[in-house]
Amino acid sequence: MAHRTVELLAVGAGPANLALAVALEEMAPELAGRTLVVEREENVVWQRGMLLPDALSQVSFLKDLVTMRNPRSGFSFLSFLQARGRLDAFVNLGSWVPYRSEISEYLQWVADSLEEVNVEYGRGVTSVTPVSGGDGELTGWTVELADGDTIGCRYLVIGAGRDAHVPAVFEGLPAERVIHSTEYQQRIASVPTDRPLRVAVVGGAQSAAELFGAALRDLPDCRPTMIMRSIGLNGYESSKFTNELFYSSFVDDFYEAAPDARRQLLAEMHRANYGGLAPATLDGLYRQFYQDRRDGVGRLGMVTMTDITGAATDGDDLVLTLTDRRSGATRELRTDLLLLGTGFDRAMPRMVRALGDALGLDDLAVTRNYRLELGRPATGALYLQGVNESTHGIADSLLSVLAARSAEITEDLLKHRAEHPAGDRARALAAA
Repeated sequence: MAHRTVELLAVGAGPANLALAVALEEMAPELAGRTLVVEREENVVWQRGMLLPDALSQVSFLKDLVTMRNPRSGFSFLSFLQARGRLDAFVNLGSWVPYRSEISEYLQWVADSLEEVNVEYGRGVTSVTPVSGGDGELTGWTVELADGDTIGCRYLVIGAGRDAHVPAVFEGLPAERVIHSTEYQQRIASVPTDRPLRVAVVGGAQSAAELFGAALRDLPDCRPTMIMRSIGLNGYESSKFTNELFYSSFVDDFYEAAPDARRQLLAEMHRANYGGLAPATLDGLYRQFYQDRRDGVGRLGMVTMTDITGAATDGDDLVLTLTDRRSGATRELRTDLLLLGTGFDRAMPRMVRALGDALGLDDLAVTRNYRLELGRPATGALYLQGVNESTHGIADSLLSVLAARSAEITEDLLKHRAEHPAGDRARALAAA
């Protein structure tokens, strides 16, 4: 086991922490040189489980990691295209939205282009322990990695994303027969195709629809059925007026709003991000169902207004109990494979909750600038990225606010460092 110290450690090399790394290099190069980003995978891949070849992003290429903060930055998506020799072709494509795989390429390019911030791969984090001085003042953090190494830091930024939401009803099913969307690409190749499979796809939004289409492509003889609680599939709410709520400037309005107003805003914005489908996906899926009905094949199924109230195994079958929300009637659906387009747990990630317990915090709350409220004197600090929707609005987990948020965190870091001079920093790092 080895131990070392850095001043700032960022967990996860996803869009949030890469945007912060770029902001540090452009706004605080001295701190950037004392910053490490650790990533549990061996490379940077955006939305790894659903990196389907023809999937499009839902956001403008201008909402990259930097442009909305610094349009002159050399880390922009357009700079990436120029470096790859594709700028002319992308402009000629005439699209505001890149392919999802292209954004993933861009993120890896950014990680490779960093000059001050170090990024290390294959470095999964297993635990985080707060470090305190003799007077009880929090001075930093000790982070343990999967290989047993430890890293001490004064500042910690967690940007590893939310935990996948797997409904409790599916607990106890054989793990090899249940695939959440976050694992689809990694696991689908191991699914046997020696016979036509019955596939149940759970969910009524974009990820479920993409899973349905992917199953038709990857398991060409399968018979897929979508199961959803809603009355049917709907498009995203995407009016230009609604989209103003994704502006980074709207975060102030949301943060300062009363709790009831926040809840109303999140509920009304649900279809703008979670509860709908992109127009092309919706149209393409309807055409597939139309052709299936037209040909009299009956291969594709869709069950609406239905809860899955039970799940068990019976021999080689997975048996789902379906309860009709209109009549209360129940029936069984037998299937071979379960694909979950059920999104993410809205609670704080397990790592953050465990850290809150270690700190003795009853509530995990962050400031406007994403710093965790520690409830004690501290020369160290922790920042949370992408998990603050309830206080910072529905764009918190999206690309839309990354550029502005990275600047806000960087400015807060610099302010915090200025309030605790260099001697304090050295003692904090030594303690960690």
